[in-house]
Amino acid sequence: MKIECIDSFLAGNGYILQIRTDNGISGLGQTAYWGYPEAVEAIVKRFQQYLIGQNPLRIEHHWQYLYRMSPFKGNALSGAISAIDIALWDIKGKHFGVPVWELLGGNCRDKIRLHLLADQPTPEAMYQAAKEAVAEGFTAIKFDPLLDGYQDMTQDRMIKSVCEIVAAAREGGGAELDLIAEVHRKLTPMNSIALAEALTEYNLYFIEDPIQIDSVVSQAEMAKRINIPIGNGERLTTIWEFRELLEHGGPQYVRPDVALAGGLSHCKKIAAIAESYHSAVVTHNFLGPLITAASLHLDTCIPNFITQEYTKDDESDQYAFFTTCYQRDGGYIPIPEVPGLGVELDLDLLARTPFQPMNTAETLLREDGSVAYSV
Repeated sequence: MKIECIDSFLAGNGYILQIRTDNGISGLGQTAYWGYPEAVEAIVKRFQQYLIGQNPLRIEHHWQYLYRMSPFKGNALSGAISAIDIALWDIKGKHFGVPVWELLGGNCRDKIRLHLLADQPTPEAMYQAAKEAVAEGFTAIKFDPLLDGYQDMTQDRMIKSVCEIVAAAREGGGAELDLIAEVHRKLTPMNSIALAEALTEYNLYFIEDPIQIDSVVSQAEMAKRINIPIGNGERLTTIWEFRELLEHGGPQYVRPDVALAGGLSHCKKIAAIAESYHSAVVTHNFLGPLITAASLHLDTCIPNFITQEYTKDDESDQYAFFTTCYQRDGGYIPIPEVPGLGVELDLDLLARTPFQPMNTAETLLREDGSVAYSV
């Protein structure tokens, strides 16, 4: 079996690829590098010079070859390798007639716990969203409690507005709901520490990305200074970054994205490094059913998985060009049981889906005209 061709698609909110082999088996992959998906497409086109004609089952070898192809690294390269890696695992699962998780070591669990993305703009709406999540069977939600205009608020106003949102979520969900507060890298160390102190009473599951991710060491040090568990890593891409993050003291939860951090091959290694530090894995994804499916296979086979990020957009017509084998049951998804990833692509429908990039080429500014921290 050899790789015959790679089909590339810029559609919907990002970049999707299909690797086809000479014996009729194909595999799907996608990148989570939503900021510049066109760059990923360009890198994959360069990868084709090596991949065409190769045995698709040599996944680790291909990962290493592509990663070392040039001296340049970064999120675009990792995002491209991730899409390739996911597609190759899909092919391998179909070739051997088993779910991908079976090839990665077998299942550590029978169903995957989800935390629902539940951002709301007011305390009243947050209360209702949390209440509804519990009624539907979810045991965890994640939300950004920083309201629009946070960048120009006084620290006292910012902290009070965040506490109002979090308090509403706690009241609506009660003790049956874990709360994850996603700060989206918007704060500095000083005001994020002050905010964490104010949020202690609400028993957050963890607070995510409290500061900008420019420095791995600075992110890690925050875990020593904040009295709430911290989650980090959705924008990190390598085992070396995650190792340094954990070596320097944090976090308690790592947040790799299988479609950015090197695919299933590399994220399995990231999970093992986290396990050695007694750190749990909370897989990141908000970009649709294909990345959700890939994440489910990682979640299934690692012992230190805790909860999978999930958005109900997966169930909307936005992603109608995907057909999945799995179906959510309340706040869980039973592990996939079909060969490969368990996702099929409707090429005709995909061709009619316009590309709508998420990067608007706009940067948030403060009232004084300076650049504010943002997502």
